Amino acid sequence: MASLLAHSKLFNRKLLIGMVHVHALPGTPANREDLSEIIKIAVEEAKLLEASGFDMVAIENMHDTPYLKRTVGPEIVASMTAVCVAVRQAIKIPFGLQILAGANKEAISVALASGACFVRCEGFVFSTVADEGIMDSDAGELLRYRHMIGADHITIFADIKKKHSSHSLTSDLNIVDIAHAAHFYRCDGVIVTGNSTGLPASPEETKAVKDALKNTDVKVLIGSGITPSNLHEYWDSADAFIVGSYFKKGGFWENPIDPERAAELVKAANALREKE
Repeated sequence: MASLLAHSKLFNRKLLIGMVHVHALPGTPANREDLSEIIKIAVEEAKLLEASGFDMVAIENMHDTPYLKRTVGPEIVASMTAVCVAVRQAIKIPFGLQILAGANKEAISVALASGACFVRCEGFVFSTVADEGIMDSDAGELLRYRHMIGADHITIFADIKKKHSSHSLTSDLNIVDIAHAAHFYRCDGVIVTGNSTGLPASPEETKAVKDALKNTDVKVLIGSGITPSNLHEYWDSADAFIVGSYFKKGGFWENPIDPERAAELVKAANALREKE
């Protein structure tokens, strides 16, 4: 059974989901700020995205490089919970989160504690060779954990053929095969990306995934490379668009948000909505 968000009125229209890249958290090599400052910046960015017209916010610890594989420390879980609670109190639009790398159980627990609607999960089905090493599927364990802690209402969006990964172990499978497997393993949505952060997904692959899942409740999301100029190429093939690079200054994910670029993206989405 899919979670509530996948069937909610939110998906009566196509969604723009803006990324908040939380500054490096305590204990990670790039950490230079105390937690209160990290929370303040995350809240400011979430409020800016809401004011710009984004439908949802996604919170991610992307500055925590190099990432740990699957298991992160209690300091990360505690810090992400503090960030998410502060964001929830500051904005009215829904939000979700991801904890890198592949710390999906931790993300579910933070989502439950903070009131998040969704988690983005990597390594949901099949094995990949990620930056962090070989990452095996955790769908069976993850969904049992979600049910055990009473979090079935939290939506799972699963990356397929994930960026920053080698897929040689599954080279005999195409992206549609993996999308079918993710559906069979009860995910709520699949995320299609380019090869790395900021690079666009293949329009042909996105359309193929959408066509393959058209008779299911599974949503299709684009997870990288969306801009005002290419949004129309994906509009009919996706239900939501996760953006984290374009609206930053210079279009680079590490930079602060550029309000003008954020507004341009929302304007492009609204223009396409008006044509529907």
